[in-house]
Amino acid sequence: MHAYPPNLPLWDVIGQLADLFTSLDSERGMSPEQQWTLQVLKLSEEVGESAQAVVGAWGTNPRKGQSHTWRHVQEEVADTAITSLVTLHRMLGDEAPAFLAAVLAQKSAKFLPQSSCAEEA
Repeated sequence: MHAYPPNLPLWDVIGQLADLFTSLDSERGMSPEQQWTLQVLKLSEEVGESAQAVVGAWGTNPRKGQSHTWRHVQEEVADTAITSLVTLHRMLGDEAPAFLAAVLAQKSAKFLPQSSCAEEA
């Protein structure tokens, strides 16, 4: 198993994962749109696993009780974020980081004062 090198930028690792999954799906004869569709479904699966972990952390499933910790929830949320970034990269390639930055700027402007957004840039 390969470890994430701490000195390798996040988007480089995301790109490597996206390229690997795209290559594997292409070998299976899938079109780009089919690959993107399945990747979004994978993202939905990860969100569901996050929700399941929350239910387990609260212990609200009578059959399972407290089956997860909040650390499990955090790991599932991280999986969801990684899968989301991989999905975006698979759809947009090297344009994904700039696209995400633009969408983040647009969305955050609705909630954050303009001065704090400008300071971050």
